[in-house]
Amino acid sequence: MHKLFFTFFTVLALVLGAVRAEASMCYSQREFEAEQGLRIHSELMVIALTCMKMPRSEGIYSKYQAFTAKNSTLLTGYEQDLIDFYRMRGEVQPEHTFHSLRTGLANKISRHAITMSTASFCKQFTPRLDSALQMDQQKLRRWAQHVWPDTPVSEPVCH
Repeated sequence: MHKLFFTFFTVLALVLGAVRAEASMCYSQREFEAEQGLRIHSELMVIALTCMKMPRSEGIYSKYQAFTAKNSTLLTGYEQDLIDFYRMRGEVQPEHTFHSLRTGLANKISRHAITMSTASFCKQFTPRLDSALQMDQQKLRRWAQHVWPDTPVSEPVCH
C-alpha cells in the first residue's frame, strides 16, 4: 500500500512539475500585455527620437516624456511582470534578459523607420504619440492587450 501511495505521489509530482515548466515557457495574458505595452512605449520613443528634428515636430520629445510620466506606474509594472517571468523561468540574470528584450523591441522599430524616409516615417507615425498621450490608462491597457499578427510577442501565450 505504501508503495502505491509513493508511486501515486511521484507521478503527481512529475505531472505538476511538467505543468509548471510548461507554464513558465509561455506568457500569461498579463505578461503578453506587458510586452505589448513596452513595445508601444518603445515605438513612441523611436518616433520621438527620430522625428524631433523634423519641421513641425517641435515638442515631440516632450510629449513622449509626458506620456512616460503619465503612465510610469503601469510601465514599471509591465517591466516588473517581465522580469518576474524571466526569474520564474530560471534566467540567471532576469534583468539583463529584460533589457535585451527592450533593446530588441526598439531596434526592430528603428529598422522599420530606416526602411522609410524620415519624413515619411514621421508623417505616418507622429500622430500615434498624440493619440497615446490622450489615452487614459484603461484605454492604453486595451491597446496593449490587442493581438497584432504582424508583431508577435517573443513568447507564446499560455492556453
